[in-house]
Amino acid sequence: MLDVIEGFWTIGVVIGVGYLAAARELVPDGTVEALSRVTFTLGTPALLFTIIAAAPLHQVLSPPLVITVTAALLVAGVFWLLGRAWGLTPGEQLIGAMASGYVNAANLGIPIAVYVLGDAVYASAVLLGQLLLVQPMALLGLDLLDADGTASRWRTMTRPLRNPMTVGSLLGLLFSVQGWSIPGEWGAPLEMIGDLSVPAMLLAFGMSLRWGPRPLRGGAGREVVAAVLLKMAAMPLVGLGLGLLWGLDAQLLLVVAVTCALPSAQNVFVLATVYRQAPELGRDVVLTTTLLSLPVTMLLVLLLR
Repeated sequence: MLDVIEGFWTIGVVIGVGYLAAARELVPDGTVEALSRVTFTLGTPALLFTIIAAAPLHQVLSPPLVITVTAALLVAGVFWLLGRAWGLTPGEQLIGAMASGYVNAANLGIPIAVYVLGDAVYASAVLLGQLLLVQPMALLGLDLLDADGTASRWRTMTRPLRNPMTVGSLLGLLFSVQGWSIPGEWGAPLEMIGDLSVPAMLLAFGMSLRWGPRPLRGGAGREVVAAVLLKMAAMPLVGLGLGLLWGLDAQLLLVVAVTCALPSAQNVFVLATVYRQAPELGRDVVLTTTLLSLPVTMLLVLLLR
């Protein structure tokens, strides 16, 4: 339990430092965008490359991973349909859909998995599955939305393949499949660059709470509530239902439920900021689901253990 609380505490402190830095005017305007851009182009690609290059890919096809990704796609699809009915822009639909199903498997998933099961392998599998399956689809949509219409069709269609995060993931996959190791003289610098990704995301998130519209006051209350309910209620229930249909035992059902109840990933906010697609919506859903995740996780453990 201590590891779980420590995970939430660490995230909260770094977000708080970002908020205070903005409130005390220790950093200039535009820092949120700058940090998000550095994370997007340098930190996260390096992080993805080092994680995937060292990952055992057989974990990707584990039943909990397949069920979690399926549940994520289903609830994301529900938000997409709601967004169409509400007349949201494609960008708002995509960010809301991502926030409804893309889980924070790294910062919170690993300590929660260790607490619940004594093993981080399932959270690592979900993290890897998201990086290889869910994130590329989201990036494809964002890149196509961001195309200005003046580039050639070939350049537009290949733009997702030039996305830094996609490149990092694909290179990591190549190393993993080939069984290659990252040379020591390159591994340390890449790990150092990758290590800036998470704290930079959290600092930018905290600054946005001070500089942007107040949380839940950005004019997207209905959309935030829908995404939060889909993420924290519908996704765990869908995961449990799919797990029962799959015939999972009690332990793996708990794995699926707890994984599905993880909060929305910080990446959602970073991508929304970089692509200028509904950043307040992404921020508010990430914040609210992070606050709700601990009590929801504890409730699931009490009910299913």
